[in-house]
Amino acid sequence: MKTLAFLIAALVAATTALADAQERRITVTGTGSAEAAPDMATITLGVTNQDTEAAAAMWATSEVVAQILTRLEQMGVEPRDVQTRDLSVSPVWNRNPEKEDEAPKITGFVASNRVFVRLRDLDQLGEVLDAVIRDGANEFGGLSFGVLDPEPLAATARAEAVADAMAKAQQLAEAAGLKLGKVISIDEHGAVGRPMMRMSEMAMADAGSVPVAAGEIAVEASVSMVFEIAE
Repeated sequence: MKTLAFLIAALVAATTALADAQERRITVTGTGSAEAAPDMATITLGVTNQDTEAAAAMWATSEVVAQILTRLEQMGVEPRDVQTRDLSVSPVWNRNPEKEDEAPKITGFVASNRVFVRLRDLDQLGEVLDAVIRDGANEFGGLSFGVLDPEPLAATARAEAVADAMAKAQQLAEAAGLKLGKVISIDEHGAVGRPMMRMSEMAMADAGSVPVAAGEIAVEASVSMVFEIAE
């Protein structure tokens, strides 16, 4: 009986000590960011054609895509930076509004293909867009800017986030009349890149082609840090 009481008392004491230790902590979140001009762009293009025959629709689409791929090669875009995907053929259904009970019929077919292009030379971006549109690209899935090597930006953003968290923790400790202790844990919430447009820094494509503004890329990082409160 005495042994059981002793174990219970020890458990209570350990739990109380753990709770006290957890109470003597400061938890803060720090953020940081790093900016740079982008050095690459990713374009998503699409080619879609419709015909009464599936083969004809596919042939027309494939012909335009082949022309676009040849054009990109002629403009110096490397094969590793070009990818076709999402090739599809789907029927076009038509329902006779005057005969609601009649089942819809296939009146044609739509063939489509998408081309993803990564450009490492932003100076030719407007020219490339202009060329592929002239060659027959009739869908534009988007344009995004980035950096080929984002890790240096992410490292800078992380360092700023840690410095921000440490400064906040020190400020909180001083404001409460406490002494900041060692770091117990650091958790990163991830480095995220996003476009950041600045009108004064926009780089426009050459006149005569599609105008494009590159702006800047910002990589943001966030960390949570837990500090001890020193005795």
